Amino acid sequence: MIYAVAKIIAKKRDKIRLSPNQRRLAQILAGGAVYAAAILINADSVALKSALYLAALAAVGGSIIFAALRGILRGEIFDEHFLMSIAAVGAFIIGEQSEGVAVMLFYQIGELFQSWAVGRSRKSIAELMDIRPDYANVKRGDTVERVDPGDVEVGELIVIRPGERVPLDAEVVEGRSMLDTAALTGESVPREVLPGDSILSGSINAGGLLVARATKPFGESTASRILDLVENASAKKSRPERFITRFARYYTPAVVLLAAFIATLPPLLIPGASFADWVYRALTFLVISCPCALVISVPLSFFGGIGGASRAGILVKGGNYLEALAKAETVAIDKTGTLTKGVFSVQKIVPRGVTELELLELAAHAEIYSTHPIAQSLRQAYGAEPDGARVSDVEEVPGCGVTAMVDGRRIAAGNARLMARLGVDHDDASAEPGTVVYVAEGGRYIGYIMIADALKGDATAAVDGLRKAGVKNIVMLTGDAQNIAERVATRLGIARVRAELLPDQKVSAVEELMGELSASGRLVFVGDGINDAPVLARADVGVAMGGLGSDAAIEAADVVIMNDEPSKLAVVIKIARRTMRVAGQNILFSLGVKGLILLLGALGVATMWAAVFADVGVALIAILNSLRTLKRVN
Repeated sequence: MIYAVAKIIAKKRDKIRLSPNQRRLAQILAGGAVYAAAILINADSVALKSALYLAALAAVGGSIIFAALRGILRGEIFDEHFLMSIAAVGAFIIGEQSEGVAVMLFYQIGELFQSWAVGRSRKSIAELMDIRPDYANVKRGDTVERVDPGDVEVGELIVIRPGERVPLDAEVVEGRSMLDTAALTGESVPREVLPGDSILSGSINAGGLLVARATKPFGESTASRILDLVENASAKKSRPERFITRFARYYTPAVVLLAAFIATLPPLLIPGASFADWVYRALTFLVISCPCALVISVPLSFFGGIGGASRAGILVKGGNYLEALAKAETVAIDKTGTLTKGVFSVQKIVPRGVTELELLELAAHAEIYSTHPIAQSLRQAYGAEPDGARVSDVEEVPGCGVTAMVDGRRIAAGNARLMARLGVDHDDASAEPGTVVYVAEGGRYIGYIMIADALKGDATAAVDGLRKAGVKNIVMLTGDAQNIAERVATRLGIARVRAELLPDQKVSAVEELMGELSASGRLVFVGDGINDAPVLARADVGVAMGGLGSDAAIEAADVVIMNDEPSKLAVVIKIARRTMRVAGQNILFSLGVKGLILLLGALGVATMWAAVFADVGVALIAILNSLRTLKRVN
């Protein structure tokens, strides 16, 4: 009968694919059932009970003993498999069979919880792995070929059908649709794209058919860069993680040596001491000393913190940066593109003797041929393409503005210097928080238009959030004009401003601020432009705005905020501080409980059951505590 069942299992083996957790659960259930039978069976035969205990040990602990033997052959002796195997087998040798099985059973339960906890931590990061596109539809000639994204050349046309993932960073050529960018930015609201718009690899086409031109090779596209950041994050360990790695390297051999002394020296030196009693104490000592709780829970805390940040659309490149963020004392923030939208637009129209629409129409037509961002803002606000047939005699006045004939009327549009040059009296709009374009018609002043870089919607919340998070100093560093920077800073409640800075001057300013830090304080710099790359690299922690930020800034940064919301900086600082608290709690709790029960075990007060709690119980509590780092922070 047994042979027939084994034969059937062998035939079906290839069809049954169990995950590691499922296999471990099967071991626990099978071993636990046999263990329960050995305890409950009312048998006079000691041999039967021993056989059942041995079968339970083989079922629940066979894989652990095998791993210990394999480690010995490889020269990797002192690990948790070795400690558990010595304790369980030793318990059998001295006749404590029930406790020997219990050691393995509860250890496997602890390993199952650990695997589940790691899986929870990995899940949020693993969701990012789904952004990797499997294929690209390339339009070559009259046909559309499905190819590997890595085979697509820059400039080739790719077709993205509804429901498909954007394979490479590209620019839309045909079609309009809604893109789901949740995997990249953490935002659930789809974004509309039209011809001329840039689209990021990893987004999902949630609407119509799109034809786009690849702007970057696959290896440099957003999806690939994000995956590289995530995959390399675990290599950059925090100080607590590095401490635990070094601690386990020396700790395990030390406790094995101590256990050997406990088992052998007292029976030899103390008259009447029982060898079996001291071996039992040594085995209990070994089980208690297993460093599972520390080795598992501390790295898991940081891994969970990185995972929790990624769920919020924040990529942290390593546990060491979480540690530094937790000590953030000063935050230096760039203005343009970080606190502001980085796109100039018309904010205010003040007409004098004409309507707002007429004032804007005349200025837009006068600036019809200019490529200056201010001129582009005027044309965009006008909402239609200026009619070149209405414009003649365009003359640019360097550093001042332009003059032109519009519908036969001489129009001048520019700054105060242009008005003074033309002898036109005008309003004094120098107090406006932006660039002012004065407009005159035939020497008569007809109003002004104020153009500014608008604040991001959450800029005020970002500054307030940093204060609530405990950041002592908030400083604005910008290359913009002093008066504009001061006005923006006043609106946001930022007291310290350094303006008109070149990239190297920003680095110098950051170094000065770092000199003001306390011994444990850290400086965080937040920026988005290519000119911010040097200072991002120089700061203790560089944070880049990833959605619209430049490639150089994202590469130089240690943390990337994917949805361009500066308020997420306070969120990641809170995540970092919670992560450090949880890791510290796990270290203190694990060492405290183990230290106490180790002492009791050496004195013969603690039993093997107490040892199992000190190992598995402490590990489970620490693991569950580590999972708190996955919770969202508001």
